[in-house]
Amino acid sequence: MRRSLFVGVTVLVGYHQAAGQCRVRTDSNEGKLLAFYTAPIVFSMATAPQEMRAGSIRIGGEGEYIPKPDRAIEQTGACFTQKSEHTSLSPVFGRPRVTIGGPFGFALEAAYLPPVTIARAKPNLFSFAVSHARHLAVGPALSGTTVMVRVHGTFGNVKGAITFHPDMFGGEIAAGFAPGAGRFSFYGGAGANRIDPHFQVGFTDANGSVDATEVQLEHPLTRASVFGGVTAVLRQILDVGLQVYSVPSDATLFRLNGGIRFR
Repeated sequence: MRRSLFVGVTVLVGYHQAAGQCRVRTDSNEGKLLAFYTAPIVFSMATAPQEMRAGSIRIGGEGEYIPKPDRAIEQTGACFTQKSEHTSLSPVFGRPRVTIGGPFGFALEAAYLPPVTIARAKPNLFSFAVSHARHLAVGPALSGTTVMVRVHGTFGNVKGAITFHPDMFGGEIAAGFAPGAGRFSFYGGAGANRIDPHFQVGFTDANGSVDATEVQLEHPLTRASVFGGVTAVLRQILDVGLQVYSVPSDATLFRLNGGIRFR
């Protein structure tokens, strides 16, 4: 986990303030920044929809570039002294994941980033998903179309200059097809995420007093998402893919995925 996931939120931390809780509106700059830095952590699907055999396993990983937020929303002041900063640290995020096929088209996915300090940031993030895929003999390709319904969640924190909690859960539906020989599968879909991010300040002043102010949204926020991508399967064992994932209100991301399949 890199510092980029919380560095943008640190611009909300101005000068020392009495400990307490500060709730911000979803349309405030603080609220927009919280939503912006939650989007890259969404546990979206890694490959084109597929029906996995019961007991089959896929072990993979993903990585993505995180764009910089609009300079306009970096001007903050709802909870702390008004200030604006330019964020320019490592713009990447990645995580491993494992998928296990179940009966009747169901599958279980999980990912965990352990508390290992990297670039002064210590993540402790857990993500999970449950999906159901069904292959239909209809669609633009002779091989038909695979439809997947999926629910997912991410919980935990990233500790550094602040402690950021990107708590969220959501759902999505996608359809994919494999034209020609079926080596490449194309897919697209849409979903919604209910996010409730917050962070806690750990600023210590010259007197040794710690600011424990917690900044969070007034209410959990629901964000719509759209996505699409392509997955290439090599010798039925290896897969690589590219996905475009967009939360139109917050950020558009490009994700690289890869994995190895067993059984």
